[in-house]
Amino acid sequence: MNQPVIGVQQLAGLMQSARPPVVVDCRFNLMAPEAGQNAYLTDHVPGAFYAHLDHDLSDKTQTLQGRHPLPSASQFESLMQSWGVDADSLLVAYDEGDLSFASRLWWLARYFGHQHVSVLNGGYAAWRAGGNELENGSRPVGAAAGAATAGGLKPGGFKSTIGSNMKLDYAEVLAIRSKIQLIDSRDAPRYKGEVEPIDPVAGHIPGAVNAPWKDALGPDGLIKSQEELQARWAGLMEQGKAPVVYCGSGVTACVNLLSMEVAGVPNVRLYAGSWSGWLQNGGDVAVGG
Repeated sequence: MNQPVIGVQQLAGLMQSARPPVVVDCRFNLMAPEAGQNAYLTDHVPGAFYAHLDHDLSDKTQTLQGRHPLPSASQFESLMQSWGVDADSLLVAYDEGDLSFASRLWWLARYFGHQHVSVLNGGYAAWRAGGNELENGSRPVGAAAGAATAGGLKPGGFKSTIGSNMKLDYAEVLAIRSKIQLIDSRDAPRYKGEVEPIDPVAGHIPGAVNAPWKDALGPDGLIKSQEELQARWAGLMEQGKAPVVYCGSGVTACVNLLSMEVAGVPNVRLYAGSWSGWLQNGGDVAVGG
């Protein structure tokens, strides 16, 4: 199954199948880093594991790679194996509902070679609103136990294979900037340089256009239709230039990457370091619209 977005009813049905998907709760709050895990412990989709943005979906030991550097292939491989993920397992990621942190796991899984991954449309909020079952506490992982746990989980056989054509680093962006269409996924005031709540300098990478990631969602909080997203991206991209998406630290840009996958936009890459990495490396700054 290579469906980028999955609905609540579809997930509920698959969870009753002979081989249910591996479900991962990615809820997170940038301003309160432990709030997501605390919410998970209170209640979550039955059987879900928890992935912490800072500890599991990033490697903060790296320098000059932005605020949320990508984990290494071995780190991600161990994480997936700890959830019992095999090469043919369906992985389903969800967050509170805006798709931002779940999309990070979706993109990472694909980058490291796992194609059977989907994001739950509407996330935890939609699951709960639908009256679906919830559970609390945490679930032991296979890698932590080193073998079968009390719950019967064994480490999975997933092996990382990096999709090097899916991302760019600072030097690569700098070298081919005139040949790519940079897409800044942050809110317009941050892009324009009017406000910057997180990074030390406001503005954007010169030549980038603005496409706020939240615009991929409709008024109901669900991702827009394929037709709506196709129209959105057709109006933003310059003919003949390959799209490269970034945000503040390579996280919320993944919502735009998810929406481009739904729209069928090919050959899209992530500038993983994004705005924070650009500044750390001394990149030039533009302001205004």
